[in-house]
Amino acid sequence: MWAKERHQRILSMLAANQQVSANDLAGMLGVSRETVRRDLVDLEEIGKVARVHGGAVLPEARTEDPFSQRMATQVRAKSEIAKKAVGLIQPGQSIMVDAGSTTAVFARELAKVPGVSVVTNSLDVATTLQAGGLDVLLLGGRIAADVPATMGELTLSEIRRFQVDLCFSAPVALHPAKGAFFYDLQEAEISIAMAAQARHTVVLAHHTKLGATSRVRSWEAAEIGTLVTNRAAPETLLEQFRGAGVEVV
Repeated sequence: MWAKERHQRILSMLAANQQVSANDLAGMLGVSRETVRRDLVDLEEIGKVARVHGGAVLPEARTEDPFSQRMATQVRAKSEIAKKAVGLIQPGQSIMVDAGSTTAVFARELAKVPGVSVVTNSLDVATTLQAGGLDVLLLGGRIAADVPATMGELTLSEIRRFQVDLCFSAPVALHPAKGAFFYDLQEAEISIAMAAQARHTVVLAHHTKLGATSRVRSWEAAEIGTLVTNRAAPETLLEQFRGAGVEVV
């Protein structure tokens, strides 16, 4: 198969799935991983794909600002979301919370809920909840470069040891037709693993994230149990989420 034909098939697969793995591409194309790597390098150089660990995604991605900068943006919206989100929790429940600026703000409200057991990979969330006297377990793993959180295979393996009532996650983008997205592959993997161990998944996303996509898809919209957003969210978009089976708060 000529390189041009391989490139076309790679782009077709990306258009259908938003992301592809090098292993899947090697099997589909009948070539080695090294050939796939060279194809992805070629496509990245002309702006057709964005390479990530283990594969590639479409370059349409919404980028993500540094964590410290994100903590200082949309503060009022995040606070509004946090206050609504804690209303979904019953005393005595167990929950998982992923790492992000929105969940860091959420933790400040969560610390006020009595009798909750929390599993998290976020250092900020763990510190806030521990100061509030909650039962909190910080997952082990490698400390990420930007976000103050643990990530990697050890973190993923520890997540699978728990079963919880609720998972709270804050993706970088949320689209009613295409689903939830993260900019970083490892962050997406953590959130996917957490949701798999929970009876119900709650997504926290302010209005600027709605209707957007990013590099790595985590779930279809229908896999999200509840979306908690702020009052500035466009009603037309919220109706599309409801149409996809998502409860909107």
